[in-house]
Amino acid sequence: MNHFAKFLFLTLAGSAISTCAFAQQVKSQGATTQFVAPDQATQVAPAGIDFGNARALPLPSAGLAPPPSADSLLQAPNLPQTTPGHAAGGEGDGRQAPVQLVPPVNLNQQNGVAAQDGVAPQESGTSGQPFTTNRVNAQGDNTQSFYAFRPTGKLFFNINGSTFVCSASMVKPGVVVTAAHCVTDFGRRQYYSNWVYVPAYNNGSAPYGVWTVSVATVLTSYYTGTDPCTLSGIVCQDDVAVLTLRPQSGTYVGSRTGWYGYGWDGYGFNASKQALISQLGFPVSLDGGNLMQRNDSQGYAASSFSNNTIIGSLMTGGSSGGPWLVNLGIAPVLKDTAFGQAATRNIVVGVTSWGYAADTALKQQGASPFTSGNIVPLVNSACSATPKAC
Repeated sequence: MNHFAKFLFLTLAGSAISTCAFAQQVKSQGATTQFVAPDQATQVAPAGIDFGNARALPLPSAGLAPPPSADSLLQAPNLPQTTPGHAAGGEGDGRQAPVQLVPPVNLNQQNGVAAQDGVAPQESGTSGQPFTTNRVNAQGDNTQSFYAFRPTGKLFFNINGSTFVCSASMVKPGVVVTAAHCVTDFGRRQYYSNWVYVPAYNNGSAPYGVWTVSVATVLTSYYTGTDPCTLSGIVCQDDVAVLTLRPQSGTYVGSRTGWYGYGWDGYGFNASKQALISQLGFPVSLDGGNLMQRNDSQGYAASSFSNNTIIGSLMTGGSSGGPWLVNLGIAPVLKDTAFGQAATRNIVVGVTSWGYAADTALKQQGASPFTSGNIVPLVNSACSATPKAC
């Protein structure tokens, strides 16, 4: 049993009562399985959520190194030959409704080490894959509250009474995408509970409020443990989930924060199965998980790793479920030139799925590919159940 599986087994031990309650709320609809959360107050976090003492959900740890990017170019993807597609996002109006969840932490001086100003150069781990990881916030500025960063947030939830955190992002006005392992335990037919989404979380503050979840949707194959995986429950084809948020006063948070688009079947990747990936998230090992972090790296699709995308990254536990985007940012106005191919801005093409907890020197992470067989039916299922959220 791998480290992640052992952790969850011990955490979930003795939770038979909760499991029974969950089972009454679960319904399968072909390719997708949904957990319908109990009704609750829409503007208050569940009593079981402890914002101040939340722990990072351990990042699923791969014990097998992925093939080098050069080797992956020689292998054809194990996917149907389909045309890449995408759905565009929207910016929102930016209106805030701040809520202070916990007291802010002094992040300019922690553990006797002063924070560094400026942009750090590219680095790499022993894997040799270059990347750059830095705070999203510009010096002295709340960059996380501007589009295209504010659709990304911190996801709190309960496992057997304890509070854990992952990362997530908006892909519809009322629909969030995250990793399936932040929603359910692979193959155990066990959902977690009390998800609370905090977009643009910033050092204890929720600038756009806190938003509870009404429905959690994963692929049935992940829920039952039949999903194709190179490493069972870790490097899988479909470690993707969507969460439907409850509206507040008839409004979904996406109307404020905006939402990302999402792409599938290779959108944003070139013929060599490569793409420039911008990863966002809240890893607890960086600034204590109090600030949004951005990582940029060239990613490549590894056919022998369940077609997962591999990037270089400094992120760790807590980053699970954070978006992997192509074309992050606001497009310029052009003159005497034109955009290139697959130029739609702010398109999520994956979410953080796994890393190397046992060998942090590697500095690599992976993500299940967004395909017409996972992200499309997941979003469609959520939108069919709650059309107003879309």
